[in-house]
Formats: sequence, C-alpha cells, structure tokens
Amino acid sequence: MRLLFLGDIVGRSGRDAVAAALPALRRDLRLNLVVVNAENASHGFGLAPEMARALFAAGADVLTLGNHAWDRKEIIPFIAEEPRLIRPMNYAPGTPGQGAAVASLHDGRRALVIQVMGRLFMEPLDDPFRAVQGELAKHSLGPQGSVQAVVIDIHAEATSEKQAMAHSFDGRASLVIGTHTHVPSADHRVLPGGTAFQTDAGMCGDYDSVIGMQKGGASLRFWRKVPAERLAPAEAEATVCGLFVETDDATGLAVRAEPVRLGGSLSPAMPAA
Repeated sequence: MRLLFLGDIVGRSGRDAVAAALPALRRDLRLNLVVVNAENASHGFGLAPEMARALFAAGADVLTLGNHAWDRKEIIPFIAEEPRLIRPMNYAPGTPGQGAAVASLHDGRRALVIQVMGRLFMEPLDDPFRAVQGELAKHSLGPQGSVQAVVIDIHAEATSEKQAMAHSFDGRASLVIGTHTHVPSADHRVLPGGTAFQTDAGMCGDYDSVIGMQKGGASLRFWRKVPAERLAPAEAEATVCGLFVETDDATGLAVRAEPVRLGGSLSPAMPAA
C-alpha cells in the first residue's frame, strides 16, 4: 500500500496549497490512502465543515484534528455525522466524534487511522498509550486481517512522547507520525519492527512565519508577557509537508518512508514514484 500523511494545515494558504497539490500527488505517487491533519485549517484555529468537505473532495481519505478540535463550534454536529473526521481518542468518554476511523479504499482494502493527543505540556487527557493499545486490540493487521494498514497520529508537544509512542507500537502499525509542532523533523525512517516513523510531519502552511502565524504579532508575545492581539496566519506561498510510506502487502508494515515537501520556502523533497 502507498500512503501519504500531510502535517497540520494552517490557514488559507495551507488549505489552498493542499487542495491544489492533492490530485497530482494521488496520481503521481499512486496513493491508496491520504490522511491529513486539519486542526488549524480555519484561520489557524480549528476546522470548519465546508473546509473539511473541500479537503475530502480534493482527495483526503481521513482528516485528523488535535488540541484545536473545538475552536469552531459548528464542527461538533459535523463530526458526529462524518466518520472520516476524527479527533484525539483520549478525550473523555462522551466527547463528540470518534478517535479512530476505518477507511475503505478503492481497491477494497481497509486502513485503520487512530489519533491520540500527548499529555506532556498539553491538556491533561486520558492515557494515550492505553487508548492506542485498546484500539489495536480490536483489529488485526495484514492481508487476511481486518485492516491492511494502521496509521497513528500522535498530536503532541514533546518529541520524547512521540518517539515513545512509535517504539511502543513498532511492528503493530504501518506508520506512527507526530503532529502539532509545525516543523518537519529530519528523522523519518522505518523502525526495526517495520513501523515507519517521523517525530513531526511539519505543517502545510507559510514557513515565513512563527509556526504558521504572522511574525510580528507572534514574536511580540515573547517580548511582552501581556495580552496581545489575536494571532493571524501567515498567507504567503505555503509548503506542503508530509511523509510518504510504502508498505509490504504481505505484512502491512513499512518498507519505505520518504519526506514530501512541495512549494513554498523549504527545500523540496519528493519520493520517486
């Protein structure tokens, strides 16, 4: 299976870049599955339903959220009706939406996508490790299993927590990918047990910014520890950032992991088709 995970979309420039790039990426990389983190798509804070629909129409199979999941209140009824949009699984029971989705692919195969949120320097949610363990216990990975790929998005601040998640489930997931910090890490690899991993996928947004936000207002918050104007996303040309993974059809585990960086101000990277 050939899959692509794209990091946090930030603002209009990120949305427009992803929507423009996805059809060609699906074609040129012969992708079976596309997962996109979209929690900052709406002016940097949350996701509006019409934006989710546009990303699905462009070629996303599953959208994930994060700590800004509820910033747009209209997402609450939408997430209850749209199984392809998931939020962190380790929110308390009764939280709207689901933390996992099984995507049915065009060729008949199925892929499990899980999202959890870290707890170091983040909200004090339930244990993300036990949440993933419980969900994986419901599924078997492999050609004859209930799913043929497993993707885990860990939305977390601490690199240590993301890496611990990957090593904990090495050999049980096709991909463990970090989101939230908006900067692509250079450690993409396939772990010894066959799980692809990258500490952070980066963002799909304008990198002439402070993690996607306009430089002036964001920098001023560090100079002056007083309330400031609301942050606004930078809106110059965006870089589409993510990770391409190819799995072994016999196991569902990864055999290749390569970065994707397209457009904008970062150095380009594109896997060989």
